[in-house]
Amino acid sequence: MKKMIMTTCLILFFAMYAQAADGVINVQSASNVKETADRMENILKEKGMTVFNRIQHSEGANTVGIKLRDTELILFGNPKVGSPLIKCQQSVAIDLPQKALIWEDDNGHVWISYNDPKYLAQRHVIVGCEDVLLKIEKALSGIANAAAMK
Repeated sequence: MKKMIMTTCLILFFAMYAQAADGVINVQSASNVKETADRMENILKEKGMTVFNRIQHSEGANTVGIKLRDTELILFGNPKVGSPLIKCQQSVAIDLPQKALIWEDDNGHVWISYNDPKYLAQRHVIVGCEDVLLKIEKALSGIANAAAMK
């Protein structure tokens, strides 16, 4: 009985962990957080994207005495791509502009995380915009993979 309870608890724990990461794509970087975020910002600008903001969560936390591993968030977008998606389903605007989280895990690995466009399509019940979603999916993948390389 005790073994069954432990097994059930472990299954629930892993199910909750998987659910928490649902809809997020993670790409491992070969560089530290700052280098990765700098590279990502440069790639975004080269591709004609607007970088709206770059938030350094770890620095903000430090000002209130909380120690975080390096964590940065870049907000970016392109109205040529985002606006047609919003036209398909206006509620998706709450998830735009796009965001990329660059962070260091507890093993010292650096990751670029972003919302999976397929998840956004599911979350907002977007239909009839498959071409736009595919374009966004390919662009995000290419940008994240390029930023993750040295």
